[in-house]
Order: sequence, then C-alpha cells, then structure tokens
Amino acid sequence: MNIIQVKNLVKKYKKADKNSVDNISFNVKEGSFFAFLGENGAGKTTTISILTTTLAKTSGDIIINKRNIDKYPAKIRKDIGIIAQKPSLDENLTGEENIRIHSALYGVYSFRPTYSLMSEDYKQKVEELIDLIDMKDFLHKKVKTYSGGMKRKLEIIRSLIHEPKILFLDEPTTGLDPVSRKSIWEYLNNLRKETNLTIFLTTHYLEEAEQADQVAIINHGKIILNDTPEGIKKTLLNDYVILTTKYIDKLKKELQDKKINIIEDLSKENSVALDINKSWTVQKYIKMIDTEISDVSIIKPTLEEAYLKLLS
Repeated sequence: MNIIQVKNLVKKYKKADKNSVDNISFNVKEGSFFAFLGENGAGKTTTISILTTTLAKTSGDIIINKRNIDKYPAKIRKDIGIIAQKPSLDENLTGEENIRIHSALYGVYSFRPTYSLMSEDYKQKVEELIDLIDMKDFLHKKVKTYSGGMKRKLEIIRSLIHEPKILFLDEPTTGLDPVSRKSIWEYLNNLRKETNLTIFLTTHYLEEAEQADQVAIINHGKIILNDTPEGIKKTLLNDYVILTTKYIDKLKKELQDKKINIIEDLSKENSVALDINKSWTVQKYIKMIDTEISDVSIIKPTLEEAYLKLLS
C-alpha cells in the first residue's frame, strides 16, 4: 500500500516568479525507506512542510495514510512524527519533561506536573524507548547537558511517543560525529523492521540514502529522477575496472593501439581505469590484454557520484 500519494503538487509563494515546487508526483510505500534528495533551495523542505501540514499547497492532491490532507490535517498530524532540521528541544527541561509535554500535546497521555504522577503506561513506554538508545542515565537530566548526538536521539524518541506511521527526517544527523550517526541509523533501521514504520528522509549525507528503497531527486522544484539507488546508479554511471601493473607505460601503449579508452581521472600512477558496460566486460579486457597485470579491482559507483553527475 502507498502510505503517501502526491499528485501534481505545486507551491508558489507570493511575488515569486517561479514555483518552489513545480507539479511533482510520487508515491511512498508503507514501511519503506524513502529518500528525497536535492540541493539547497531545490524544494525539499517546502515539500516536507506541505506533507506535514505546516505549509499550505497551491494546488495538487495529497493522500497520507488513506486520508486527504485538505480534509483531515489534524488526523494526519497524529500519523506522523517529525525530526526538523533545526533542534526544537527545550534545553532548560529534562529529557523526560520534553517527552511528557510532547505526549500531552498529541493527546496520547494526560499531562501531570511530575514524572512520578504520570500513568504507568506512559512510564513503561518511555522506559522502553529510552532503553533502545541507551540513554536511561540521562532521562532526568537537563537537555543542555546532552551532547549533540544525545539531543538528536531524544528528538527521535520524542517523535515516536505517539507511535506514528511515518517519520519525517529533515537532515537528522547534520553536525553529528560518525559514531552518533551510526548509532542513530542502527536504531532507526531496527525500529522500521520491528514496527513497519515508514521513513521519509532528506539528507546531504548521500551515503545515508544508499540503503533507501526508493530515491527521488528534486531540482528547481521538479523531480528529475525517481528510482532505487541501484537503478539511479545504473542509469547515470557504469561500473569500472582498475588494472594494476608495474609495466604501466606498456599497458597504456597497448590499450591505445587496441583503441580501448582509459578513464583518465580515475587512473593512478601504476594503474588504469576502464569502463565496464554491455560491450566491454572485465573478461573481455583480460582476454585482449597481453601486458602482465598484477591486480584487478572492480569498482561500483556510489549514489553520491551518480547524484553529482546528474546535477553537474
């Protein structure tokens, strides 16, 4: 089932010459990991703001979890969790107090002035979530004492207290160290498998999108490519092979004589890079080359390389 359906979405700000979001359409399957990529100003944040009901669209149709966004915005807000680009925690409160206020605003648990007065269901839920990210010792400490990674984890926990169907992540790991980023993604991936949570991600760390089920790339308000990460890479780039030899000059001369093109910017001092495609396979190269080869490496392009090629 498609948990998000977007058809002919347009957003044009007053006095703007062009549409910020220009007639885009896409679907997101329930329980999937969807990555929405684009440069700053491409229309990513505008699209997410519309999908999360914080910004009105100009035109188009949006269905989220079988509900029309124009008719049921309040119900849709209960189906979604949001990790915004800018932190939204109150740093003068404890981690638990931030969670408690959030849960009351969503109407999940009745608000009480202290943790001890909260319902046992609430306490159990918080304890379960906190255990998952190993922050139990910090639950009742003020957020201003947290590290950047801990604050991001708390925001994720807070956004999940009402058990949303979809989690929107807008640059969730910006500014975090590699260990914190890895920890957060391990948690999110496990959570998605356990609860069938749908993740909608925007990020500048394209390696985070490598594991997505689907990637849509937006540029100047239009979606220019929408496919799996592998499909995008195959559309834009070929795999290549690196041949290493101590007779590099001889190898280059032989390749030139046999009219085999070298990928110059990928070749190094004692090696050459050659394109792999339907016509030129690794096996064909090896059969054709007489120069002694000491090492053969097959390199697959990254999503980031494909993305940069598309936007160049």
